[in-house]
Amino acid sequence: MRKYFGSSITKKLVVSLAGVFLIVFLLVHLAINLFLLKSDPSTFNSAAHFMGNNVVVKIFEVILLLLFALHIVGAVVLQIQNWRARPVRYKVANHSQTSFFSKYMIYLGGVVFVFLVVHFINFYFVKIGLVQGDPDNFYAMAHGLFGLPLYVAIYVFSFLVLSFHLHHAFQSAFQTIGLNHQKYTPAVKLAGLAYSILVPAGFAVIPVVIYFSK
Repeated sequence: MRKYFGSSITKKLVVSLAGVFLIVFLLVHLAINLFLLKSDPSTFNSAAHFMGNNVVVKIFEVILLLLFALHIVGAVVLQIQNWRARPVRYKVANHSQTSFFSKYMIYLGGVVFVFLVVHFINFYFVKIGLVQGDPDNFYAMAHGLFGLPLYVAIYVFSFLVLSFHLHHAFQSAFQTIGLNHQKYTPAVKLAGLAYSILVPAGFAVIPVVIYFSK
């Protein structure tokens, strides 16, 4: 049993299942963030207040943080195992078996992780009182940050990287959990492509619109 749970197959399954949950979470997060485009801050602040104080949401928040940790740690462990299994790089890369996204997945994920740390400091740490700020007016805090050209550039770049990360992760996750069928795989690939473009673009558009509307 211990050997089974320590296998690379199990690690891939855990990383994939955590990734699927995070994919769903991004849709909810985007739906709330779109309220930042409204001139009235009450809608976004009310949604943020509900997400920060509802008991059920708080439980899912803990689950979400655990899934983030599982996804990140699992991905890093798998990558290290892959590097150790092939310590000597091939003289000629096998492009037919290793796609660009698969090859650089760990690095793309690293960029996303750095952005998450910055994002947590700016918002989540404010909510739990570790960083000074007004947790009752995240609308003003977001608009203030999106008025800074450097922050907007970092935000947009991070979601561009996330788009590439999701493009591979979406298909890989569904393949790992066994939803790989000749009939359904093309639809999964199309859905993954659409998701990896539209969702990150939705996030990236928000700060750009806010910045140029000031």
